[in-house]
Amino acid sequence: MSVMWAATSPESGLFHPDERRSEVKDLSDRCSNLRSRGQGYLEVRSPNREFPVLILAFRDNHAVIHLMSDTERMSLLVGDGTVPSGAEVEIPIMDDLAVFAGDFVLDIDRAWKLVHDFTQTWRASPLGEWCEL
Repeated sequence: MSVMWAATSPESGLFHPDERRSEVKDLSDRCSNLRSRGQGYLEVRSPNREFPVLILAFRDNHAVIHLMSDTERMSLLVGDGTVPSGAEVEIPIMDDLAVFAGDFVLDIDRAWKLVHDFTQTWRASPLGEWCEL
């Protein structure tokens, strides 16, 4: 299955916004490479539609997932309890660190599984509860 994606460059550590089309395996390889470096940011969408775009951002074992439904709508996936709701975690969004409440943080393995599931159906609703921003 083909996907369109853009991601952090393993060489520079900076987000490279130029999309590429590849098989899911290439996206998985990039994610694994970034995980070995400790953090990353990637955007994924169907090659046939501009939206929805799923965004995975992670640092160490913590991740957040955003959903861009169109140019005007963004949502954040509710977390899985990995981090207590009163805690905060810094996660890279593009090239800067952003602070997220524990309510929206997921374990990186679970987050990657959800991204992979998204690439199979291009539907975000089955992934969990979304909070519109």
